[in-house]
Amino acid sequence: MSVVQPMTLSGAEVWPLVEGGKGVAVTNGHSAGAWAAAGGVGTVSAVNADWILEDGTYVPLVFKGRDRNERHEELIDYSIKGGVAQARIAHEVRRGEGRLHINVLWEMGGCERVLTGVLEGARGLIHGVTCGAGMPYRLSEICAHYGVHYYPIVSSGRAFNALWRRAYHKFSEWLGAVVYEDPWLAGGHNGLSNNEDPLKPEDPYPRVLELRRTMRKYGLGDVPIVMAGGVWHLDDWKDWIDSEELGPIAFQFGTRPLLTQESPIPQSWKQRLLNLLPGDVLLHRFSPTGFYSSAVKNAYIADLVGRSERQVPIADEADAGRGLTSFFAYGRGGRGVHVSAADLARIEGWRAQGYTQPMRTPDETLVFVEPETARQIRRDQADCMGCLSHCRFSNWKDHGDHTTGKSTDPRSFCIQKTLMAIAHGIGDPLENQLMFSGHNAYKFRQDPFYANGFVPTVRQLVQRILTGQ
Repeated sequence: MSVVQPMTLSGAEVWPLVEGGKGVAVTNGHSAGAWAAAGGVGTVSAVNADWILEDGTYVPLVFKGRDRNERHEELIDYSIKGGVAQARIAHEVRRGEGRLHINVLWEMGGCERVLTGVLEGARGLIHGVTCGAGMPYRLSEICAHYGVHYYPIVSSGRAFNALWRRAYHKFSEWLGAVVYEDPWLAGGHNGLSNNEDPLKPEDPYPRVLELRRTMRKYGLGDVPIVMAGGVWHLDDWKDWIDSEELGPIAFQFGTRPLLTQESPIPQSWKQRLLNLLPGDVLLHRFSPTGFYSSAVKNAYIADLVGRSERQVPIADEADAGRGLTSFFAYGRGGRGVHVSAADLARIEGWRAQGYTQPMRTPDETLVFVEPETARQIRRDQADCMGCLSHCRFSNWKDHGDHTTGKSTDPRSFCIQKTLMAIAHGIGDPLENQLMFSGHNAYKFRQDPFYANGFVPTVRQLVQRILTGQ
């Protein structure tokens, strides 16, 4: 017996259970196809998806371009081929069951080109597009052109209101649902606004109710809302299910599908998930997108935290009003900057610990890192392949003059490099790469379903979720 009833999504009656799309090869055709085959909505990530040939051969992504522009074009071409290949795999695996969506990030470099390329190459295989990380105004028009439903990801009624008034009202018939993603609990990038406190989570119910009221204002009372972020047991959401106040509600699962037999992530990553404790996931703002995001605490995160903590404000000329009157010499020719006396003492302490290399940020500060870390940061910035529309780490922009006009930011990192590495088990993925996760991942350790290290198939997981657990 199920605690929820089937719902129409993307033109078919399915379980109101949506697999959250996780970029850079973490949700692929096999995992998405299996979720759809179990009667739900499977989601292939079209964010740098792995390119698989028809004979099953994996084609690694190897850049040959001499500069960022050439590598950017290579990345877009590969992403389209990968997205189409994974959609075909998912279509075969689902065997006509469920629905199949793809997921893209609007702030992804060349997003519109990748999205249209995948939809063109996989015509008839994809039923919907989920899209967040920005304000995807053109999403509705693109999806309507290809006859697929669109699922914008928002974190407030205000955000949806802006999308609807500017663009979505023109293509209302293709709005499949609105995904509300809890900015304090979801994994990956989060939609916290500048007037929301990352340390003070808000109850999602009134925020989703605000979204529903906004939707009803436009005659969208029967369009489902997909609750995403913090969803584990459906029993925890009984007050939401069949609520007349909230209207039709579906649920998105991003973290739980990571730990399935069909999940393509390395076995070591799966084992780490089984042993997380409460508080092991950090909401931070180191991402080169500028968004907040949530990831497992490890050496990689600790290094990013340390960089920002070893940071001091600077001025090129002495500024008594700000207390920046002590000269700190660095660089060639005795050039330097002015810092406060207290910060000068801190700098000497950091240098004694081996953090001898200062690096300037766009915010008129210096951060202090070890020399090898500085060399790696500069190498990664030089190797930029344009994976974002705007990157604060490398100052890349995917249009115009291809620069944000700002200095590179050493407090951030190359996100495409690290996510590709952890997805494919390159190096030491558990400690030295970024491991996105939702904040409820500690429940793997507590949930009896996963006792003795049990890793379910996708079908077993969906059946378990339908029981409420």
